[in-house]
Amino acid sequence: MPGPKAPEAARREQILQAALEVALHDGIDGMTVRGVAAQAGLSHGLVHFHFERKDRLVLALLDWVLAETLTLHLPEDTAEGSDPLHRLSRLVRREMERLSQEPKRTRLFLEFWALGTRQPAVQAQIRTALERYRASFRDVAEHVVRKEPARFSGGTADALAGVAVSFINGCAVQAMIDPEHFDAAEYLATVDGILGRAGAAGAPVGVPVG
Repeated sequence: MPGPKAPEAARREQILQAALEVALHDGIDGMTVRGVAAQAGLSHGLVHFHFERKDRLVLALLDWVLAETLTLHLPEDTAEGSDPLHRLSRLVRREMERLSQEPKRTRLFLEFWALGTRQPAVQAQIRTALERYRASFRDVAEHVVRKEPARFSGGTADALAGVAVSFINGCAVQAMIDPEHFDAAEYLATVDGILGRAGAAGAPVGVPVG
C-alpha cells in the first residue's frame, strides 16, 4: 500500500534511507527497486516516479552516502585562535573516530568504489567527493606549515592534508576489517610512537605527520 502523501524532498529522503538499509544488508548488486519500495513501505511505482531506474537510484544513493560520509563539519575547537597543529590533531581524531564507528558504511563505500571500475560516472562521483574532502583539510594544513616551516620542510599543505585524510580513511577500513580489536586511542598513541613524539611534553596527540 502506498504511504500517505509527503513533500517530494521528504519522500526522496525516505526512499534513500530505505535504499541505504537494503544496500547495507544485500549489497548494491542485490538492491532492487521493489526491495527498496518494500523497505520504505511505498509502492513500486512511487519509487520509479522519483528515480525511474535502479541505476539512477544507485547514483542518488552514492551521492547521499558521500555527502553523509565525506563532508567535513569543522567543530568549534578548530577555531582560528588555537595552535594550528593542535587544531589539525583534534580534527584528525574527530574524523577518525566518526568514520571508524560506521564500518557498514565503509564497506558500502568500498562496494561503490569497485562498482566505479565498471561505471565511469560512479568513479567520477567518488573522486570528486574525495578531492573535496581532502581540500577541506587544506586550510588548517596551510596554517600548520606556515607556523612550523622547519618541521615540515620539503612538505606542502596539500601533502599534509593528503596524509591526514589517508590516515583517517585507513583507520575506517581497519575498523571495518577488525572491529573487535580496533581502538582509536591505541592507534593514535601508536602513531605518536612511530613518529618519535610519544611522551613529548605538550605534544598534540594523533597528528599523522612527522
